[in-house]
Amino acid sequence: MNVASGRKTIIYLIFFSVGLIYLIRLFYLQCIDKSYQIAAENNVFRNVIEYPSRGLIYDRKGNLLVYNEPVYDLMIIPRQARDIDTAELCKLIGITHEEYDEKFRKANAYSPYRASIFEKQLSVEMYGTLQEKMYKFKGFFVQPRTLRKYPSPIAAHLFGYIGEVDTNITRKDPYYKDGDYIGKSGIEQGYETYLRGKRGVRVMMVDVFNREKGSYMNGKFDTASIAGENLTLSIDEQLQEYGEKLLQNKVGAVVAIDPSTGEILACVSSPSYDPNLLVGRARTKNYAGLLEDPLKPLFNRSLMAYYPPGSTFKLINDLIGEQEGVLFPNTTYYCDGGYHMGSITVKCDAVHGSLNLKSAIEHSCNTYHCYVFRSIVDQKKFRSTEEGYQNWRNHVLTFGIGKRLYSDLPHELKGNVPTVAYYDKYFGKGRWKSSTVVSLSIGQGELGITPLQMANTMCIIANKGYFYVPHIVRKIGDRVNPEPRFTKKNYTDVDSSYYNIVIDGMESVVETGTAAGSRIAGIRVCGKTGTAQNPHGKDHSLFVGFAPRENPKIAIGIMVENGGWGASWAAPIASLMIEKYLNDTIKRPELEKRMLEGVVIPKIYLDKMEAERKIKEQAEHAAGMTKSREDSLRAKRP
Repeated sequence: MNVASGRKTIIYLIFFSVGLIYLIRLFYLQCIDKSYQIAAENNVFRNVIEYPSRGLIYDRKGNLLVYNEPVYDLMIIPRQARDIDTAELCKLIGITHEEYDEKFRKANAYSPYRASIFEKQLSVEMYGTLQEKMYKFKGFFVQPRTLRKYPSPIAAHLFGYIGEVDTNITRKDPYYKDGDYIGKSGIEQGYETYLRGKRGVRVMMVDVFNREKGSYMNGKFDTASIAGENLTLSIDEQLQEYGEKLLQNKVGAVVAIDPSTGEILACVSSPSYDPNLLVGRARTKNYAGLLEDPLKPLFNRSLMAYYPPGSTFKLINDLIGEQEGVLFPNTTYYCDGGYHMGSITVKCDAVHGSLNLKSAIEHSCNTYHCYVFRSIVDQKKFRSTEEGYQNWRNHVLTFGIGKRLYSDLPHELKGNVPTVAYYDKYFGKGRWKSSTVVSLSIGQGELGITPLQMANTMCIIANKGYFYVPHIVRKIGDRVNPEPRFTKKNYTDVDSSYYNIVIDGMESVVETGTAAGSRIAGIRVCGKTGTAQNPHGKDHSLFVGFAPRENPKIAIGIMVENGGWGASWAAPIASLMIEKYLNDTIKRPELEKRMLEGVVIPKIYLDKMEAERKIKEQAEHAAGMTKSREDSLRAKRP
């Protein structure tokens, strides 16, 4: 009886243990391990992401600048992708068998059960061919999305480009998922939250042949995508395109702004590139090519490069002198061909004799402006050179130089106005005077200014003492750009009464002075040429100005690397852009032809291009020799 009872207990324990094991396994499969559930659901359901149309971009006149073009991502669920004709699929989408294996491996590593991108951005034509044969490729399906398209190959630096998100972004922002795209630079980055829209999801039922059979429960669990908001920019498409043509075969930048609003009318960086190159499946290859180009077409010189402003800075120096009460319209200094102080001499390009303020601006006299700088810094009210210089520097900063303007364009640099600490460290505390740094008065030395800041200083002078933060977006959807900082007046610390004499001098520059060759009939242009010294070759050519004198509608700043005198390239190009914007036509065809056909490639870039050409030739020669030897060895084999 005891033996039978023991056996019965053992049998009960065995059955209980087996049952417990099944229950534990069932609990694990249902509540912990979701792989079978996912696999089962993927056999019946498919979550199709509806990517929203990214917002369109227009210019100030309503011309379409950026739109969307449909493309398709080929998706894969690795566990289902079995027993298919991989050779046929590879041929259809244009990849090798090795690439197929690598893509499959990555997808499987991500998840055998969840859908992931197998091949990105198939064209409409490729999709049409593939869609007819999708029933052959179980585990694969196509998901629609859009890419950017540019009807005119302009403003690449302004627009920026979009690219796939990385893990850093998906960790920081829960909105983004693997495979999403995000603005990487320019307007696409700065206005990403407006442009991107909101994604939706459609839950579709599929059969064993991978064919969609309709929406699950009539779309009860679907969410609709919401298109991104359209942007209306302040740029004028025709002016932007014209500026890019004028700067072709040259290295430099030009920025034009409406002084009455701060709206950017054109923002050109040269050399540039066709923005369509950074769209689609060829983007990676094209980006690498642009990155290796010695002329650096990806570098936005209008915002990210700063140059010595040369003589264009004299205007700022004069205004500070007036504000400080050491300079007046009738203040005269004598120019004998240079400024002399101890062992220091700053040369002038001519012997100008005795000049007042207006004529000093008209003839761009270095001597005069060095004296003005000394009179500002060496005032008796200051206890030291450092104190006088700091006062001068504080004035300069109010003109938006040496600090960011905080426009709505990303990656804007602040330029450079050297600090007292910098000179104390460089020369030694108490061991430098106004004459030591007097080259700052003529825009040389350590001064650095971006083309955006050059144009903005012209807005300040045109408005006689204030500016609006430069910005590129006029409207978001139907709303005027809501940023309150774009409608706020930012004042300098120079009184408005001091600007008239400087403007008189600027008008004389264009009428009878250093930019007389760039006069525009019927338009009163106020400007200033500049020639900035360059340690890497020929001097840079600069011009700043605005027009017309009364109620100015355009302010401009331009820099042409290695262009020499400001009157040689910068002033003519700026005057053509002003004429184009104000008159919508050009009545100086000879000047236009010379500027359009002119080639000004700095020697530093030519040297790099020549060096890279030689390296490429050597590599091709070495590859040819290797191939020749291999062919010879094959020929000798029995």
